[in-house]
Amino acid sequence: MKYGIHAGLWQARWADEITPILKTVADLGFDGIEVSLLGMSDEKATALGKAVRDHGLQVTCSDGLAPDKDITSGDADVRAAGVTYLKWAIETTARIGSRGLAGVVFAPWGQFDPLNKPVRAARSAEALGSLHETLLAHDVALGIEMLNRFETDLVNTADEAVSIAKASGSDRVGVLLDTFHLNIEEKDIRTAIASAKGKLAHFHVSDNDRGVPGSGHIPWDQVKAGLEDAGYDGWIVAEMFVVAGNPASADLNIWRHIEPDATDAARRALAFMKSTFG
Repeated sequence: MKYGIHAGLWQARWADEITPILKTVADLGFDGIEVSLLGMSDEKATALGKAVRDHGLQVTCSDGLAPDKDITSGDADVRAAGVTYLKWAIETTARIGSRGLAGVVFAPWGQFDPLNKPVRAARSAEALGSLHETLLAHDVALGIEMLNRFETDLVNTADEAVSIAKASGSDRVGVLLDTFHLNIEEKDIRTAIASAKGKLAHFHVSDNDRGVPGSGHIPWDQVKAGLEDAGYDGWIVAEMFVVAGNPASADLNIWRHIEPDATDAARRALAFMKSTFG
């Protein structure tokens, strides 16, 4: 396993400079950092990639689609804009030095249209499949993130994420599972994780309140067993949102400080991850 931390733990806004965070991540002993492409530019990506390497870290990337780049839209021009954006995101992921891009890449976050769910899922799969050659050319794997019912209606379970990944027809398209969302949506977390065997591209951890893993009531024995069943040995990244009032996490309804100190939360998360999955 490789252990990472999402830079969003320290960012008030997605466009905030990431470079100052790298020393903290390296000093804490993480293998790498996950960065969002929101607010990224080609110039920033090149500089960030060098800074990551200078600190002896590896990097993974995450991203999400805007409404005007919705690959599930009934408007062909909007779908095309989404595919163009995702191609840029893949190229930028490689520019930074990452081989993994995951997140809300199947549809815009916070959109709901349940009556048209089947056709939207089919459009999403078709668009993601069209990225195969770009993914191959840049040696990048794409992960569809399963989200809870309050953030999307399209991909709420591991099975729904895997279904779209398989329907894409690309072996470069997989899934991202996250313990926060699994805890809300799945009746059996071990079985859900295991069901993604062969398609599990990335894994996020936090506890039930999006705080330090191990500090709440997530059944971590089930999580570990599920990852073993899936034969997964890739990245485990702590994606925590613990500071109230940050614009970067405003849509996630963090109304109170979940943890008193972000850096201490990262330190505790890494210790738990190593003791649980190491």
